[in-house]
Amino acid sequence: MTSAERTLVLFNHDWDAIAHKRLAAERGLVFDEAGFDLFSFPSNAHLAWFDMNRFVDRLARQAKARGWTGVTSNQEQFGALAAALLAERMGWPGTSVAAILACQHKLYARQALQRVAPEANVHFQLLEAEYGAPVPQGLTYPLFVKPIKAAFSVLARQVDSYEELHQHTRFGWWELWVIRRLVEPFERMARERLGADVPSAHRMLLEEPARADQFNLDGYVFKGEMHAVGVVDAIMFPDTQAFMRHEVPSRLPASVQGRALDVARRFLAEVGFTHGLFNMEFFYDAVSDRLTVIEFNPRMASQYADLYLRVQGVDMHAMALALAHGRDPASVPRKAPSAGAAASFVYRVFDPAEQVTLPTDAQAGAFAAAFPDGLLFPYPKSVGSIQRDFKWLGSYRYGITHLGGRDAADLRARCERASALLGWPAPYAEYAAHPIDADRETSHAGASPTTHTPVAPCAAGLPISGSAAKGNT
Repeated sequence: MTSAERTLVLFNHDWDAIAHKRLAAERGLVFDEAGFDLFSFPSNAHLAWFDMNRFVDRLARQAKARGWTGVTSNQEQFGALAAALLAERMGWPGTSVAAILACQHKLYARQALQRVAPEANVHFQLLEAEYGAPVPQGLTYPLFVKPIKAAFSVLARQVDSYEELHQHTRFGWWELWVIRRLVEPFERMARERLGADVPSAHRMLLEEPARADQFNLDGYVFKGEMHAVGVVDAIMFPDTQAFMRHEVPSRLPASVQGRALDVARRFLAEVGFTHGLFNMEFFYDAVSDRLTVIEFNPRMASQYADLYLRVQGVDMHAMALALAHGRDPASVPRKAPSAGAAASFVYRVFDPAEQVTLPTDAQAGAFAAAFPDGLLFPYPKSVGSIQRDFKWLGSYRYGITHLGGRDAADLRARCERASALLGWPAPYAEYAAHPIDADRETSHAGASPTTHTPVAPCAAGLPISGSAAKGNT
């Protein structure tokens, strides 16, 4: 980034805020910010009157006076789309609006995937009912249900009967208001850009459940050429669809990573994604050797950027800034890795009656002193918000920490010590991990994709143990 460049960052919170503060200190960069925090009050009160077009119009009017020459955002709900709209309006480099919409509209994305990589798709269908309306009879269960447009696994879960699906789609007036306000900005733009025949985003999608390990492929497209950054393994709490931790380096065999890269290349070309960072979520069943797509996120997975920086020395936020100003992310210098393994540890409870104690100032200080490389994110919430989390997510995520270690064993030991300081149980549990492949790769930038024989879709009805989550947390 040169001294003539000034970047607008939309919805700059959590990992993004930390990374941009670091880049400002390291390189003397200057950022301006816009957008509110959906997860804190009173900032999230802006949801009541948020209008995407008015938001972008206001920023476009301010752009010249503020000296902005590029825009970036990694926020799923509004940020990625708003950044694409503003870049389009101003003639700045950016991901195309149509590609953002195609990736975020889960039904549209499934249809696009079916055209170019059916072997990596699952059986899917639209739930022909508005939010809160009666669900149709005659469906075959179990099913995995999720909103066509949502983030952070909201309302995504397996249902095993008509009664479960009916109960899952019952909402109070306040819940319906929140859902509609979250989805409507996207819905208006999808109708305008994708066409009137595209099903409403105020719907839910039904999918074939799957049992498999989950991983994420992260990368970018520049001048139409796709490059991988790396792969992150997602470990679930046993017998749930809730993330317990996210780890690098990946244990996934390099050959499977190559297959995922090939699927990503076909899909992104199909939806016209020619510029920008992306994150794609996959299932991989080692027994059947089946690889299936969970979903597509047309922006950086910010939660993972810190992990790549620790283990690979790859600065994804600096890469995002390069893309925002039309420069090749490959030109961003790598740093010396600080760890051999790193993870994002998620702390959550599944029983509403279970007491959660957030760290005191003394405990947080002790964590910072003992683990100066660590990141700590406690998530205090009101009773009502916690109740809504249990209904919409099936759990309450009350904290996240990031740590690095020499290797996986050292990382676990550090996590257990850090968790003890915070008064939290370490997010580890026994699970059937794949043996580490001798030829595993954590980055496929520039690698040639491997070919494989298409695998017939598996029969519906398998219990799910992964997540169709969005936003990675």
